Amino acid sequence: MTTTTATPATHREPLTGTGMLLRLFLRVSRRQILVWTLAFAVLVAASVAALRDTYPDAQALQARAALMDNPAAVMMTGPAFALNDYTFGAMLANELSLWVFLPAAIMSVLLVVRHTRGEEESGRLEMVRSLPVGRFAPALAAVLTVVVADAAVGLAVTGALAGTGMEAADSVALGLATALTGLVLGAVAAVTAQLSEHARTASALALGAIAVAFLVRGTGDVLDRQGSWLSWLSPFAWAQQTRLYVDLRWWPLAVSAVVTVALLVLAATLARQRDLGAGLRPARTGPATASDSLRRPAGLATRLLRGTFVGWAVALFLFALAFGTLATSLEGMVEDIPAVGEWISLDLGDLTRSFAAVILGFFAVGPLALAVSGVLRLREEERAGRVEGVLVSGSSRTALVGAWVAVVAAGTVLVQVLLGLGVGLGVALATGEAAWVGELIAASLAHLPAILLGGAVALALHGLAPQLGGLAWVLVVWAAIVAILGGLLGLPTWAQDLSPLAHTPAVPDEPLALAPLLVMAALAAALTAVGLLGFRRRDVAAA
Repeated sequence: MTTTTATPATHREPLTGTGMLLRLFLRVSRRQILVWTLAFAVLVAASVAALRDTYPDAQALQARAALMDNPAAVMMTGPAFALNDYTFGAMLANELSLWVFLPAAIMSVLLVVRHTRGEEESGRLEMVRSLPVGRFAPALAAVLTVVVADAAVGLAVTGALAGTGMEAADSVALGLATALTGLVLGAVAAVTAQLSEHARTASALALGAIAVAFLVRGTGDVLDRQGSWLSWLSPFAWAQQTRLYVDLRWWPLAVSAVVTVALLVLAATLARQRDLGAGLRPARTGPATASDSLRRPAGLATRLLRGTFVGWAVALFLFALAFGTLATSLEGMVEDIPAVGEWISLDLGDLTRSFAAVILGFFAVGPLALAVSGVLRLREEERAGRVEGVLVSGSSRTALVGAWVAVVAAGTVLVQVLLGLGVGLGVALATGEAAWVGELIAASLAHLPAILLGGAVALALHGLAPQLGGLAWVLVVWAAIVAILGGLLGLPTWAQDLSPLAHTPAVPDEPLALAPLLVMAALAAALTAVGLLGFRRRDVAAA
């Protein structure tokens, strides 16, 4: 007779079980990785093809180069190389590359936090560690999962560029730069995951680092159009300074690789200094008793959501302000390239007014995403069991959800007003006419019915079938594609009409049409009622 004994945790190799956990994490995230990869491939290929049609010759490209004289344009895109001989490749590198690197970084942060701090906070990691799994195996498996995701995205970008006829070497470099930029910011998330015991805080810190990197690079490039010393403090600059399609150099990518390794070593070192489930930054001791506002559903919702809303408000305001200052920079370019006016539906008779309307339509996607995110946060609270605690304390289901929705709606309205203020201030600075501020704040309110309709769709899904609540993000993604790339991609009218934002009149360039706004408001009210009724009738644990 023989017996076997489990290997004590103290004698396990640190990386035992890494392969098993890697397969598990890839299985859990396979859909997200596939969606991200396909999205990069399709949108990059479509953007390159459409831009080639819009800027078919050297004259059109040189007119486009004039836009890079505006500091706001440099802030929002990247360093300006080869402006005296603006090739199509230079335009892609200067103006498109940042908007490829940025979503790769966001994807990496979300995946790292999900498979590290998210697993730890939920308690699943503790159960996994009770198996023959080494101390660092979960973290290494999470990092390797992100490596696979970034590699897939990088290959998709390379394939999309090469497939549209771009130079092979530079296309490979852009794909590699995309993957490495994602890994750098993913490694930042691995560090922030050690600091707090909450996944949401770790994500917020890492996403904040992305915002700081964006601003540092932008400020540095404004100081010197080809990149100043300040630019080099940002991971985005390391990728852009490869000078893609202009004067390709590979060595800046080595900086990204070295910093990634250093950050991962730092994350491993910090992980050794804390207990499982805890963060290096100890949680603050709360007050012995809650304030009166926290005892009511509206106060609780405000407390839980205010950080997210404040962060979105600040970011959208700054972006809107920067884009608003571009209002007077397009006149010469549109005269030389009429196709630009067709792409973003500009009225050449009043270009500034038309441009302001387009910018408001672009940025309305932000409050739409915020409304959906705010509503679906209720699902997270429900899955964590905290909604049951609120209901046990005496609040009714209707009062809880009604207060939550009211807080989300109020916050969304405030953010939309700030967005209009940002665009108005930017246009006023560019034109010297202060009247734009009030006019564009009023114009921004026209987008509220469509934005609130998106939140109502999320609420209806949550109330009727909470497991399908994530489908509301499909509406947000499609609205973003239609708003930003609809004209560029030549989408048919019926496809664009699937976005609620497409039914909002382009004020102040167009007269205010009340009919579509009233219809969307009525639909939003009806879907809100459906969501409330569904939540009242279903099992709370169904989330």
